[in-house]
Amino acid sequence: MVKNKNIAGRLFRSSMYKTKKAGSQIAGSKDLTPLEKPADDDDDDDDIPAISPELQTTGQGQLGFPDRVYLLASVIFQKNHLEKPAAHRLVNYGKERGLSLPEVKDEEMQRTSYELAFNTLKYQDLLEDILIDSCFYLTQPMPDDQMSLVAVMLYDFQDRKFFPRECQGEDEIVQEVRDVESYLLRFKTKLAASLARCRIKHDLLSIECILPESVKMKQERSSSLPLYAWINTQRSSLDEVRSVLKRAGFSQVKSIGQLEDQTFCQDSHCGDLLVFPAQLKAQLYTTKLLSDYKLIIQDKSCTLGPNAVCSLLPEEGDVLMVGCFSGLTVSHTASLIAEKHKANSNYQPTVYICVSDRTNAEREELQQAVTAMGCKNVKLISEVFQSLDGGDKRLQRVRVVLLTPKCSVSAVSNPVDFILQEKGDTELLHDLSQGSIAQSKLEALVAQQRKEIDHALKFPKVLAVVYSTCSSYQEENEEVVSRALEQAKARSEQEGEPKQANFRLSPSPFSIPDHAGAPEETDPFFMLEPSEHSNGCFLAVLSREPEPVVKEAPHEVLVRANAKGILDRIGSKKVTRKEQHGHTNRMAKTTHARTSQSHLSVSIQSKNQESKGSNSTTLCGHQEFTNSRQSLQGKAKAVRLQSSKNTVSSSFSSSKPENSAPKKSIPPVLSTTTSTTTLHPVPPPASPATPVVRPRRAHQEVLKPVVLVLPPVHFPDFFPPQHGRPGRSPSFNYSKWRPAAQSVPLSRSSGSLSKDAMVKSRPLF
Repeated sequence: MVKNKNIAGRLFRSSMYKTKKAGSQIAGSKDLTPLEKPADDDDDDDDIPAISPELQTTGQGQLGFPDRVYLLASVIFQKNHLEKPAAHRLVNYGKERGLSLPEVKDEEMQRTSYELAFNTLKYQDLLEDILIDSCFYLTQPMPDDQMSLVAVMLYDFQDRKFFPRECQGEDEIVQEVRDVESYLLRFKTKLAASLARCRIKHDLLSIECILPESVKMKQERSSSLPLYAWINTQRSSLDEVRSVLKRAGFSQVKSIGQLEDQTFCQDSHCGDLLVFPAQLKAQLYTTKLLSDYKLIIQDKSCTLGPNAVCSLLPEEGDVLMVGCFSGLTVSHTASLIAEKHKANSNYQPTVYICVSDRTNAEREELQQAVTAMGCKNVKLISEVFQSLDGGDKRLQRVRVVLLTPKCSVSAVSNPVDFILQEKGDTELLHDLSQGSIAQSKLEALVAQQRKEIDHALKFPKVLAVVYSTCSSYQEENEEVVSRALEQAKARSEQEGEPKQANFRLSPSPFSIPDHAGAPEETDPFFMLEPSEHSNGCFLAVLSREPEPVVKEAPHEVLVRANAKGILDRIGSKKVTRKEQHGHTNRMAKTTHARTSQSHLSVSIQSKNQESKGSNSTTLCGHQEFTNSRQSLQGKAKAVRLQSSKNTVSSSFSSSKPENSAPKKSIPPVLSTTTSTTTLHPVPPPASPATPVVRPRRAHQEVLKPVVLVLPPVHFPDFFPPQHGRPGRSPSFNYSKWRPAAQSVPLSRSSGSLSKDAMVKSRPLF
């Protein structure tokens, strides 16, 4: 066996000579020219009927594939072919179905091998009929383990119209492949005749007619699917990409129906998605937009989920991705939310990825793809998704979950390209080649989908779950979502959770411009039907219900507020503190004008009468007078302020305030002819006629002081002690005060002495 390192380059060159439809290796020529009989054919093959159009050649596509591609395709076919019962088994492919795939790093070689194996699976029954009818299976000394290689090479042989493969001298040589090719070349005439008889037997215009209707439709659609590419905002912008494309000769059109030649348009659902004709892929590489990771080619069905997540994510929130996806989908999600919250420098959202089902090589590949895209806000979680819960410290800010579970991929027209790009399940290739999914596989997929969506709805801080599949089965779409909502509701009722723990279906963030006003707009699910313009997909948004608004009557609101202490004595007949304080102020202003004049007159008259009575009493001591002097001066100042408010002059002459009693003359405060003054208790003033307001606190006994204003001019010998000299003071007569009768307390705003000052001060005599 001779090996050559330049396999990838030869594979690309050889595939360029293949004139086949995109997504299929079957020729589409309708030329009816019969195939010329090879020179080495036996004479007994003269009765071979004319070869059908499917066996014609266009003059190209005769190179075939490198040996390595046939070998890899045979392993894929061996793992996925239909194992028939022994009674109906025509060809035995051996028992080694668990073969491991050879390591292939070249993506183009891998895609070609899977495509060849997938087409062989589609025509497995027809190829087996040819092998039996031509006696190849019975006459050739071929072991059963090599029959998978025979089937793969036979399909490619008939696709090349049974022309020999032109091998390049630098191709890698696999002796096993060369031996099988030699057997097939010796039997090519009989094999071609058997194919013609099978077509006549089944009345087939082409071998495509033997396929199920769903498979034929997908095969036709795959040939016209356009290219979808999203703009990586971490590397470029929409304006920059447009300018580069226009400089390269591209022109923008309005809709996908106008695409032709070098044109492109913007997708109707996703603003960052551009659409190109399928044949322009090679020309896009010349712009370096693809090689610089500024423009990423990916199917549209994979871009709807990230756009939905970006529209639902709040300003401060992370994203959790679960299911089957590639590094392209992760990078798309990360770039969208990073661009959306670019202005918020305080917090950048993070995309958490569950990779518990990935191998170490797949995890490394995913991380490399994310790094190449320039995304720095992605973190991998190696734990199983079902083992995560709301208490995980890493997931405290997760507000949206993007769930793209493994599905049947039944709505995809080019399943091979899709599965390889999105790291899907290759074991579905056989079912997809037959046009339907086995019931056992479908049930297993649905069971896994239910587990994942049920667990996603259990996170207490998650506001929305985006569920997306590429399936056309209701069992995987509407039924899974509806059942999950019912389960969540039942669980919240059973566990006594609040109503906002429930989820409900939210309208799709995508509009349907082609069906404006149609009934489909009211459908809570977003469904994109497969067509010649795109693959199909299903998307549902499950949002957490907001906290219910409780409607209460006005009196219920007042009672609840009073119970919480927001209002003071709401709903009772008692007056609130604020109202009582305002009422007290108003009453004090009214009574103050009536009582201040009488209080001042009575106290001054009492002083004058007592000063004429006795001059025999002296002060108790200098220290006691000094302590009381400060209190006396403070009270005197308060009286002067109060007197000024009532328009009492400095000479103590009285004037009549508004609404006051008739004028009454006030005698002088002090007599200048006496050297001492004797003070007697002041008689209690008459009770006012106005109603008394009950104080808020318990009544305390208050002593009413008599205030004397002593001008310094009458006491020339008085001075305080200072500079070491003893002070001197005049002598005063005094007598004890008696408690004053209960009276109306003055308001704090009336300008008189405060209650605290009156309570704390002790009598001077």
